[in-house]
Amino acid sequence: MDFWQLLANSPALYTACAGLLGLLVGSFLNVVIHRLPLMLEQRWAAECAELHGAPPPQKQPFNLLTPPSHCPKCKRPIRPLENIPLLSWIMLRGRCRGCGTNIPWIYPFTELASCLISIAVVAHFGWTTQSIAALGLSWALLVLAIIDLQTYLLPDSITLPGLWAGLLAALLPIFTPLPDAVIGAAAGYLSLWSVYWLFRLTTGKEGMGYGDFKLLAMLGAWLGWQMLPVIIFGSAAVGAVIGIALQLSGRLERGHPLPYGPFLAIAGWISMLWGAEIVTAYQQFAGF
Repeated sequence: MDFWQLLANSPALYTACAGLLGLLVGSFLNVVIHRLPLMLEQRWAAECAELHGAPPPQKQPFNLLTPPSHCPKCKRPIRPLENIPLLSWIMLRGRCRGCGTNIPWIYPFTELASCLISIAVVAHFGWTTQSIAALGLSWALLVLAIIDLQTYLLPDSITLPGLWAGLLAALLPIFTPLPDAVIGAAAGYLSLWSVYWLFRLTTGKEGMGYGDFKLLAMLGAWLGWQMLPVIIFGSAAVGAVIGIALQLSGRLERGHPLPYGPFLAIAGWISMLWGAEIVTAYQQFAGF
């Protein structure tokens, strides 16, 4: 029996491998979360300079690969033994070895979240094509949720390729057939777009950003239009619970905005794993 057969026949082994893979991917996700917003800011600055006829700002090459990882304060390069997912943060006690600056908690959180999400996905779907697709979607949702939480941005460079990937996955189909995916993408975008304009015309304020429309369209493409009510109501419920908890704890002032993307991502991920069960339970509860 080769390794792949052993992996397929051993749930404990492929679940453990999923957790290890999640940790490794989580380390890269930290790079994306930190650098992608900065890359967008640089691009926007260059575009603004071009519109005004000015030369673009002179910057050192900056992307997901360059420069190598380093401490943002003392610029000390991070050595391989200091870059082991989760373990290095524990061994360093959450501080840079060079200058002692605190390493933000979001780095180990992302790695741990990626690990646990990967384990949950593989434990649910098993060693299948669905697991591979679900892992990719889960990691993208994790990146989007944290970036939105930190910057109120949902980058098109993730949501739009994610939408097309969902439509292509529907050709197989992996989670939903292509007609349901196309309707889900269109309905996902238009539903929040309609809410946005209704709220804006009624109050004169913007209640959400266009990135939220694209994220729900992406989820609709992956999961089909049938999951959109579950995602919308689920995200509203998650947002209400977290918002009330933050207000009661004094960490959120009344009237202060919360990004909606993380709640959509959480509800979308839950719907991917247990959406059908949630719909069935509701139908039974409602007597359908």
